[in-house]
Amino acid sequence: MSSKVSDHVLRRLREWGVEHVFGYPGDGINGLLAAWGRAENEPRFVQSRHEEMSALQAVGYAKFSGRLGVCAATSGPGAIHLLNGLYDAKLDHVPVLAIVGQTHRSAMGGSYQQEVDLHTLFKDVASDFVETVTVPEQLPNVLDRAIRTAYARRCPTAVIIPGDVQDLDYAPPSHEFKMVPSSLDRSGWTAVPSDDSVRRAAEILNSGDKVAILVGQGAAGARAEVERIAELLGAGVAKALLGKDVISDELPYVTGSIGLLGTRPSYELMRDCDTLLTIGSSFPYSQFLPEFGKARGVQIDIDPHMIGMRYPYEVNLVGDAKVTLERLIPLIEAGRGREWYDTVCDNVAHWRDVMERRAALEADPVNPEHVARALDPLLPDNAIVTSDSGSTANWYARHLTMRAGMRGSLSGTLATMGCAVPYVIGAKFAHPDRPAIALVGDGAMQMNGMAELITAAKYRHLWDDPRLVIGVWNNRDLNQVTWELRAMGGAPSFLPSQELPDVQYAAFARSLGLTGIRVEKPQDVEAAWRTALEADGPAVVEFLTDPAVPPVPPHATWEQMEATAASLLKGDADRGPVVRRGFRAKVQEFLPGREKK
Repeated sequence: MSSKVSDHVLRRLREWGVEHVFGYPGDGINGLLAAWGRAENEPRFVQSRHEEMSALQAVGYAKFSGRLGVCAATSGPGAIHLLNGLYDAKLDHVPVLAIVGQTHRSAMGGSYQQEVDLHTLFKDVASDFVETVTVPEQLPNVLDRAIRTAYARRCPTAVIIPGDVQDLDYAPPSHEFKMVPSSLDRSGWTAVPSDDSVRRAAEILNSGDKVAILVGQGAAGARAEVERIAELLGAGVAKALLGKDVISDELPYVTGSIGLLGTRPSYELMRDCDTLLTIGSSFPYSQFLPEFGKARGVQIDIDPHMIGMRYPYEVNLVGDAKVTLERLIPLIEAGRGREWYDTVCDNVAHWRDVMERRAALEADPVNPEHVARALDPLLPDNAIVTSDSGSTANWYARHLTMRAGMRGSLSGTLATMGCAVPYVIGAKFAHPDRPAIALVGDGAMQMNGMAELITAAKYRHLWDDPRLVIGVWNNRDLNQVTWELRAMGGAPSFLPSQELPDVQYAAFARSLGLTGIRVEKPQDVEAAWRTALEADGPAVVEFLTDPAVPPVPPHATWEQMEATAASLLKGDADRGPVVRRGFRAKVQEFLPGREKK
């Protein structure tokens, strides 16, 4: 029996070590689906409820495994649905391959059903590599190059295969003119900056008295080196959201997340430092970095295309974070004064007290900060945590303590809604032996999270560790946008766009045979988390939270709070509770901290 093009696609994926393909069926990939049957479902086809979820599951898989995420979809609408997840991969620099069907070659250009110009469609999102296979001999080079490019440039790529081509007999490229052979191997490589640039960077860092370090996901794998250089420099370490799991929050000099969703000590670290070292981050909000001209700067990044664009750094070291730091650390002078270090640590300790007090404030019915705060000490040491966009990202950023060995991520740059549940499903396929927790707002849960509970129920038997917990903040409000309207737009909440129906998420989970818990009182929050984490399979625990509790930015002043209050008084439906809870949250920063024992 001859081998088809579709058979070779799956064989080559297996040779590249691909174990899972996240997808949704359609007649544009019927040839591939038949090949999956012949291959006894290797690599495993993971069926989502929607192609966008397949792409986001591939992103989650790639983020938490470090390996290629692969998604598949039919032609036309299926291909279009992949776009949001693929853009998430592009903007967060994640290797993902999309395999997409297309109408038969004989129908192309004939306005045929589901015919879409896929090259134009994917031209931006898969700009590093998108190609259509039109003859069998073309396949090996196209597929191998798409995979190598995705890995090398940490990006999404796309391979388009018309339906009739999938069913052609496979023939490899021959040794002749106009044929392009291919090879499988992708040996490891490391970018290293020049010795001269490393010496210049060391001179700048050694000249600083108040050093701040900012780490992003590009510093993953360099935990020990980041800790060592921070200790030598007496520096505080702030984290971009995608770098939240790079270094443990238990260290006294780690100030936590930076930016609008960040912490007060991270804001103070950047405001008061005289030297900035950025490692593996392209944090875009320069207003949260030191004032231009106030601090000298050094950046380390593996991508020369992305380096030197967020701050006027004096030295830009293009190289792998771990290897570059190994070269830099021996040139760093130790023994500098500890006054700055002590200040940073005091600010961190005070902030932790502030956040504990904020979480303890009364709300109606449950304080959303209390929900995250109660989860924090219950998280297993090897937990994987995903967060959706929206107000839940504030609580993820500020209240969850990332310990060594834990992993966490969200949609950092695209900030798309609806990513946390597909991310956590992808994470479970990457690490079936680890517990995984998704933090989700009710808007994201209604958008697509509920449908993907079906996917979790379908595949639960494949995971060695059965724990997959989805926590839902149910406040009947698209809360992040509501607060953006109030604080940035100076406008009251517009209920027709912001108000959400009260959906019974826990009851829906129970209808699927999953654990479902609904929490309406603050005293029940901790017990609900415990029950969900002890369940023998996927669990949904929903908390009825107060939409009037504000995600106060770390740089908010009393004047800005008063301006927001003034806008609320124009007619916001929740103006009374919002003003009261906002000022009570802010005042916690000015209360004295606990005495050290």
